[in-house]
Amino acid sequence: MAMTGVLRPGHAVLRVLDLDESVKFYTDVMGLKETGRDASGRVYFKTHDERDHNSFIIRKADTAGLDCFAFKVLNNATLDELEGKLKDFGVTTERVPAGEMLETGERVRFKLPTEHVIELYAEKTDVGNGLGYTNPEAWLPDTKGINPIRMDHCLIYGPDIDANKKLFEEVLGFTLVERVKLEDGTTDLATWLTCSAKAHDIAMVRHGEPGKLHHVSFLLQSWEQVLRAADIMSMNRVSIDIGPTRHGVTRGTTIYFFDPSGNRLETFCGGYDFYPDMHPTTWTWDEVGAGVFYHDRKLNERFLTVVT
Repeated sequence: MAMTGVLRPGHAVLRVLDLDESVKFYTDVMGLKETGRDASGRVYFKTHDERDHNSFIIRKADTAGLDCFAFKVLNNATLDELEGKLKDFGVTTERVPAGEMLETGERVRFKLPTEHVIELYAEKTDVGNGLGYTNPEAWLPDTKGINPIRMDHCLIYGPDIDANKKLFEEVLGFTLVERVKLEDGTTDLATWLTCSAKAHDIAMVRHGEPGKLHHVSFLLQSWEQVLRAADIMSMNRVSIDIGPTRHGVTRGTTIYFFDPSGNRLETFCGGYDFYPDMHPTTWTWDEVGAGVFYHDRKLNERFLTVVT
């Protein structure tokens, strides 16, 4: 599939309660690489295999949660085109100048109907993955912690996920991959959408409060690495929500856990490839447990209600 328009998730900016404790967690336990700090106090990270300067940013605040989630687009012409489409759709946009974030070009910022802040950008400095672009080795020997491949997706909670879905599909070119229906068989409880060939690049759950984060997810390469991640979490006394287990939705393997500030994270592996000619999959209310946690076939209350 030709990749045009919105390419992929680009960066997530999270609020944390204790910056030093969080930097130690994301560096030593998650195995992210710190790439810089700016004058406003933001700390920038990337995974070992990502080539752009940053994909995950934290800043100190009084409450945990998500400041914004960003997507990288093909080029600046695409950025201009998508901003025009957003305005035509009735969305108010804001241009954030290049350099406001380290090594990041101009961004287009807007709010979803669920009040989550989304950014689009085309340029971020390529700092490489340490392997080079000519005759690279297979992997770096000096990694540590869980060591994910990339920041993969997020799941957001908010009231009007129908309007979110309409915006992502009609303006940004996303495609619906899977959905869970409520008891009425009509209303979506949750939707999974992609801008690529992945099973999802963003997911949304209907929830009474706007602007809430359920989790940011990091990709691992294998089920064995998911199990190894669980070992590392246990060694470091990380609070695990659930897992290791498998989703029915996307068929990915997973662990949900919390950072020191209470932000939920996920280490995720697998999931099928999705192409635009495939029909979306629907999960009915009576099978929602198996859809979310395929092995247990039931949900836990904490997973549904704890958000930041």
